[in-house]
Amino acid sequence: MKVKLPIFCAVTGALAGIVFWLFLFLINRGTWLLWDLIPGRLSGFKAYPFILCTAGGIIIGIVRMLLGDYPEDMMTVFRKLKKEKTYPYKKLPTIIICALLPLIFGASVGPEAGMVGVVAALCCFAADAMKLAKNRSEEYSRIGAAAILSVIFRSPLFGILDAGENEGEGPGGTSKIILYCIATGSGFGSLFLMNTIFMKVSEGFPSFDAISAGAADYLLFVPYLLCGIILGAFFSGSESVFERIGHSMPPVAGETIAGALLGAVASFLPVICFSGEEQMGVLIRDYAKYAPLAMIGMAFLKIIMTNLCISLGLKGGHFFPLIFSAVCLGYGTALLIFPGDAAHATFAAAVVAAGTLGVTMKKPLAVSMLLLLCFPASALLWVVPASALASWAGMKLTGKQHD
Repeated sequence: MKVKLPIFCAVTGALAGIVFWLFLFLINRGTWLLWDLIPGRLSGFKAYPFILCTAGGIIIGIVRMLLGDYPEDMMTVFRKLKKEKTYPYKKLPTIIICALLPLIFGASVGPEAGMVGVVAALCCFAADAMKLAKNRSEEYSRIGAAAILSVIFRSPLFGILDAGENEGEGPGGTSKIILYCIATGSGFGSLFLMNTIFMKVSEGFPSFDAISAGAADYLLFVPYLLCGIILGAFFSGSESVFERIGHSMPPVAGETIAGALLGAVASFLPVICFSGEEQMGVLIRDYAKYAPLAMIGMAFLKIIMTNLCISLGLKGGHFFPLIFSAVCLGYGTALLIFPGDAAHATFAAAVVAAGTLGVTMKKPLAVSMLLLLCFPASALLWVVPASALASWAGMKLTGKQHD
């Protein structure tokens, strides 16, 4: 292994962690200003979410029209890397701005889509600066993307397994695994330092208590798994519908409509906004305030709003919203069967989430590592088989091995 490559991975991993901290810091400050400070001084102005989200949609539409169609999803980024052997790092400020705006204005999306484009640009910049082989930019950027995905999802193995299961490639041997580990380790290290020196910018997904499943829960494994598969299939189907609608929209119109619809929903159901991290904590803490059918409805509404936002121009990732939706469906279903007893709900949420992500990602090992974000390690006993079965079902439904 050449000396330059480990140095490259360490540098890009560290940069990714620092940029991610700055990214979260700007999101926190922006959302505090728009969603806490200003509405706090306009108490009783119920139309504020609608006006804010609509204005946000207009601003995002104009910015994207002037600066470019960013952020791009992960597969688009890698297709460009494969074809062009680089990614436009001179547009890094544009990519960051376009990734930040939807998150600050409350779009129902996660941060990972924008960050993958940012890291790809950083990797290409670092590769050029260190005069590394240009024809290997895609490989370098995949290593960087694996690192940043692991950091975003606070799961060191997620990025490696996601890359390893992608397109049936496998991790690529011991040397590549070492490079992944160097990049991921430096990413976590730099994020930890930023959190320690300055401030902690994100608590991450809330954690569920240990699962204490009994015979009644085990009998419901298959029904819960089917619920997850249905939710995952609903995500894929609605994604296709909204993509067709989005392609027919003129510039700015799609973003404005998405913002207005998001604002209308947020006026009555604020929990639908944002990625779902903090909202899931509220759900876990205050589940008794929601009727089971309302939680089931929220699961499907969240998916509709996520796909609507992404397809109509308020772009971002879908992993966090999917987990939130699956937990809503799991909780709602379990509380329908066992009214008022949240002890059964964690098991249901774990199986439903594994089923949902298994269908959409079709990567059972990566799904299992991702769900360690919020579920205890003991949940793997059920998450692993559930995600494997759902991945198989997803491949049968779509005819694709991986998304």
